[in-house]
Amino acid sequence: MKILLIEDDKALGESIQEYFKLHNIETVWIHDERKLPNLLKVYEFDVIVLDLMLKFSHGEDLITFIRGNKINTPILILTAKTELSSKEECFLRGADDYLSKPFEPKELLLRVRALSKRVQIESILNIGDVTINIDAKTIWKNNREIKLSKTAWDLLTLLIKRKGEIVSSETILNYVWGGKAVGDEVVRAYIKELRKILPHDSIKTYKGRGYMLDNIKEN
Repeated sequence: MKILLIEDDKALGESIQEYFKLHNIETVWIHDERKLPNLLKVYEFDVIVLDLMLKFSHGEDLITFIRGNKINTPILILTAKTELSSKEECFLRGADDYLSKPFEPKELLLRVRALSKRVQIESILNIGDVTINIDAKTIWKNNREIKLSKTAWDLLTLLIKRKGEIVSSETILNYVWGGKAVGDEVVRAYIKELRKILPHDSIKTYKGRGYMLDNIKEN
C-alpha cells in the first residue's frame, strides 16, 4: 500500500510515516502542499491523508482540486477541526473519512486500511485467453499457470488499476521502483515480459507518453 500524507507539522508527519513503515505501508509525505499537483501526475496512491490547516492552502480546496482532476483516490481528513460544519463541508467536497486530532495511531491505521479496500480492482480479470486473479496473484493461460516476478506483477497491477489510461514511464518508475535510479530501458524490458504472456496488442505503446493496457473484461 502507498499513502500520500499532506501534513505541515513535521514532528507529526515524521511519526505517522514511521508508524506506517512498521506496518509495511509506504508513505510519501509532503509538508509543502504546493508539491501536490506534480506528485499526483507521477504517483499512484491507495489513500490520501490530508490535513486541513496548511501553510499555503486550505485543505478543503485541495479536496476540490483532487476531485476536479478526476482522481478518485480515497481521501482521509486528519485535522484539529472538530466542528460538524467542517466535516459536512469536507464530505460534500468529496472526502471519504474524517479523523480529528488528537487521535490513536492504531485508529488511523485501521481507517486507512479500510479506505484502501474501497477501490480494489475486480478480483478476476480476463484479457483474451489470459485469466488474472488479483487476490491470489496468479495468471493462467491455456489451463497453465504462468509465473511472474514480483516486479512484473507490480507493473501489471499498476496497468490494470489504470486500465484504459496512458501510464507514463515516470509513474511506472515511481510506483514499481519507488523512484530508484532505474532507466526507461528497464521499464521496456518488463513491458516486453508482460507482452510475452498477454494477447497481442493488449499493451499499447504511446511514444514519448507511456503505455496503456486495454481489452480487459471483468468477471
